[in-house]
Amino acid sequence: MSSLSFAQKRFAIVGAGLMGRLLAFALAKLGAKVELFERGEACANDSAARVAAAMLAPLAESVITEDSVVRMGIYSLPRWKTLIEELSSPVFFQQDGTLILWHRQDVAEAERFTSHLDKNCLHNSQLIPPSRLDSKELHRIEPEVADRFTQGLYLPHEGQLDNRQLLDALLLELTTLGVQCHWNTEVDPEALRNNASYESVIDCRGNGAKQAWSSNANRLRGVRGEVLRLHAPEVKLRRPTRLIHPRYPIYIAPKENDVYVVGATEIESEDLSQMSVRSAMELLSAVYTVHSGFAEARILEMATQCRPTLKNNLPEVLVKKEKGLADLIMINGLYRHGFMISPAVLDATIELLESGQSNTALELGLSVNNISHEASVCA
Repeated sequence: MSSLSFAQKRFAIVGAGLMGRLLAFALAKLGAKVELFERGEACANDSAARVAAAMLAPLAESVITEDSVVRMGIYSLPRWKTLIEELSSPVFFQQDGTLILWHRQDVAEAERFTSHLDKNCLHNSQLIPPSRLDSKELHRIEPEVADRFTQGLYLPHEGQLDNRQLLDALLLELTTLGVQCHWNTEVDPEALRNNASYESVIDCRGNGAKQAWSSNANRLRGVRGEVLRLHAPEVKLRRPTRLIHPRYPIYIAPKENDVYVVGATEIESEDLSQMSVRSAMELLSAVYTVHSGFAEARILEMATQCRPTLKNNLPEVLVKKEKGLADLIMINGLYRHGFMISPAVLDATIELLESGQSNTALELGLSVNNISHEASVCA
């Protein structure tokens, strides 16, 4: 990507969640003049990106998602390293694999899960097959859980980052790079297109863009997720850990300073009310079965958010071109994979802005559609 292609060009970005901040940062670094509009505050409390575990786990997620998302996740892991190195503030990033555990009564579920992973590795040579752990190997990799589990799976090279550190670090970069940020400002991306000085308007509003996607066959909806943040000094898990369970499979993502993000729930609802008692009890009881030290943990936060999701649960980019108006690029549907795939979506979008097409999107299977002519650029 050449900075000459973007020097002095003006772009408007609506929505300052994960994708909005990444795009504003990338475009400003390339020399563009960027304006960022956000209906909320700079802290991103209303963003789905703030309520996330930010695990980067393409193999683990391959059990429940399409191959294109897996390929985007594989592509994005090394890109995250590069992006974080460009930031002036430190962001916790770890690539030490994912641990999969199960209790004895859930062996059948574990076998089904393992068979899915093995099959997906056969179909995608970029995926590294999981290692089966006996008691000795489990103790070597994660001694904290060896007294409760006698077997497991280790998925090497998967990772995670600290989502809140990243959002804050990106905010600092926007200030340094001179991005003009309009906080507490709700605008319609279509209205901004009338500003002839903008090269393009980019809609990154997530669930805030429901009306804009209502005329599209792949309509936007919110999927509720519930997440606990715990402070557990007695627990020293080294890496993200997932518990296989037929009713509430959970994930536990250890962050810095003994903070753990725990989640599982995925509810077809756009309800943003507080976490239910049932969800809290199930999450807390499940996490205690992984490590008894969680009994003395302090609950820092019980958070809920709705992830922006399209009908097929896959991300999509819509490009709208009309004579006399700035181009409109609409990015949405990152669902539960926002952190895992956002660098791939970022790079594809920058290529679209530079040349009108994206080899990254074609190679990874990211859907890019021209809604003016209803012609698919990439299936």
